[in-house]
Amino acid sequence: MTEDPLPDGARQDRLVQMGEPPRTLREALVKSLWIVIWLVFLSSPVQDLVSGEHTTRATVAGGIGLAAFVAVYLTLVFRNMGRATADIRTVALMVLALVALAVVLCLTLGPPWLGLFVYVSVACGTAFPLRVSYWTIPLTAVVMLLVGLHAGEKDARDLILLVVLIGFAMTGVRQLVRTTVELRRARATVAQLAANEERLRLARDLHDLLGHSLSLITLKSELAGRMLPDHPEKAAQQVADIEQVSRQALVDVREAVTGYRRPRLAGELAGAQVALTAAGVVADLPAEPDLHGVSTESESALAWTLREAVTNVVRHSGARRCTVELVRRQTLDGPVLELSVEDDGSGGSGGSTPGNGLTGLTERLEKAAGSLEAGRTRHGFRLVARVPLTDERASVGPADDTVGSGA
Repeated sequence: MTEDPLPDGARQDRLVQMGEPPRTLREALVKSLWIVIWLVFLSSPVQDLVSGEHTTRATVAGGIGLAAFVAVYLTLVFRNMGRATADIRTVALMVLALVALAVVLCLTLGPPWLGLFVYVSVACGTAFPLRVSYWTIPLTAVVMLLVGLHAGEKDARDLILLVVLIGFAMTGVRQLVRTTVELRRARATVAQLAANEERLRLARDLHDLLGHSLSLITLKSELAGRMLPDHPEKAAQQVADIEQVSRQALVDVREAVTGYRRPRLAGELAGAQVALTAAGVVADLPAEPDLHGVSTESESALAWTLREAVTNVVRHSGARRCTVELVRRQTLDGPVLELSVEDDGSGGSGGSTPGNGLTGLTERLEKAAGSLEAGRTRHGFRLVARVPLTDERASVGPADDTVGSGA
């Protein structure tokens, strides 16, 4: 497959993590862009300042007041978005400062400054607790209406719905950000607990495997040491027993390690879902796989195949969509379980010699009496792996491929 022009992990860097501070300059620019979009309601006050309708003193005072309003607003909103309110008094004082600035600027400079109350509503929706936001947002709309009518703005009533809707919408955004942050922390905790549980399981298994063998080796070593001066023949027998026990312990450890290293298809499907989603690829994967009649070696070969195929899709294909199918088929050689991974990316590099990854997968599948097919399709690249089923009664649906071509 062709190489991805982006370095590893670049796809993940494209996504700005919600609820987290920017990690790179790109993420900072993206977040700043969202801030600039929300400042669109400042267009009317800015146009009023540069229109020349006010005196120089009023223009300078209005500019200072607008700068102070924006500074307080940004500090209040983006420091409290998605976080629990630490000091309600400080937040209340900052919101009151926003209200005071909005009222003074509207009454002194005119109705074009009524848009500032939109930001007051946003601040109430993002910084206050929900029970406080539910009554401060309508209160902000009422204050805006009274100020607008006093300033002679007949259309002030039309802004009430805008102020209320934006305020309550921001309460939902705040809850979404907070939930996302909590979910991310929960996932990290679950991963840590799973790792700890795996360590405990490994410790238990090693204890069960080696505890008895090492105790027996220690006992026979002590016994051989005592027999060696007077009964060398019996000591030699004990040494032979020690050798036999140690060899069996070595075999048990190797089998245990092989079991730990052997990948499982269900786990690889879950890992594929996470990897493809993180890379921005739309993933279409099956649910819990039906492995009835599939040997452990065959399952391991399919799991390795899926891991290699998904890795190639994420790193090299540039695909936007990837489809994984796991189907039981009846072929001329008997029932098989077929795994297909198809993407809409650039496909192979065009060379006639398969890469090291495909060669290794072919060898793994051949050891499990399976087969591998890979190549370009009309819209991308497809990889198909098949392993035999030991259950002769494996059911095959009417829509399945009866010749097992997989094409």
